[in-house]
Amino acid sequence: MKIEFVSDVACPWCAVGLNALERALERIGGDIAVDISFQPFELNPTMGPDGADTVQYLSDKYGITAEQIAANQANIRQRGAAVGFAFGTRGRVWNTFDAHRLLCWAEEEGADRQRALKHALLKAYHGEGRNPSDPAVLVELATAAGLDAQRAQAILAGDDYAAEVREREQLWQRAGISSVPAVVIDRKHLISGGQPPEVFEQALRRIAAGVA
Repeated sequence: MKIEFVSDVACPWCAVGLNALERALERIGGDIAVDISFQPFELNPTMGPDGADTVQYLSDKYGITAEQIAANQANIRQRGAAVGFAFGTRGRVWNTFDAHRLLCWAEEEGADRQRALKHALLKAYHGEGRNPSDPAVLVELATAAGLDAQRAQAILAGDDYAAEVREREQLWQRAGISSVPAVVIDRKHLISGGQPPEVFEQALRRIAAGVA
């Protein structure tokens, strides 16, 4: 079973969804052979290098109040804790294009390293409030994920994987993906949103059995 996890580092529900999906895969164990990769999607592709204040950005984008934002964040923290992801305080929203470029490279280096980098990026952004467009942060996270620091620096200093990321983003947009996380199975089935582990588990078992 091929799972393509379409998501953005800036998406809190993607952190919830990924951890929930992994809990589901742990429950499934060896019953289903799974190959998972991480595909790019940008929630804020035009975000400038200085980022934006989180509350102001969410208020402008979705037309909601600071109180509604706080309530949503409390709900997300609770959902994250239930699947082992700890949300911290994040004061700004940042551009994530360079993070996606490194994830594209990491996929070539091996599924385990791409997964490790994805988790590191989500933790740094949502757990620690760090800037995923800062080259120093990205090199640090790539190195911690077992990737070559000098190669990461070279990628960030140039345009490597930029065309690949844009091509993949367009592919998923043409496929009808307009929100994330989107869990695409064998390019035939879609599970949308940060679902609980039991929902992912049931859906994956049904798909594997050919009854979805």
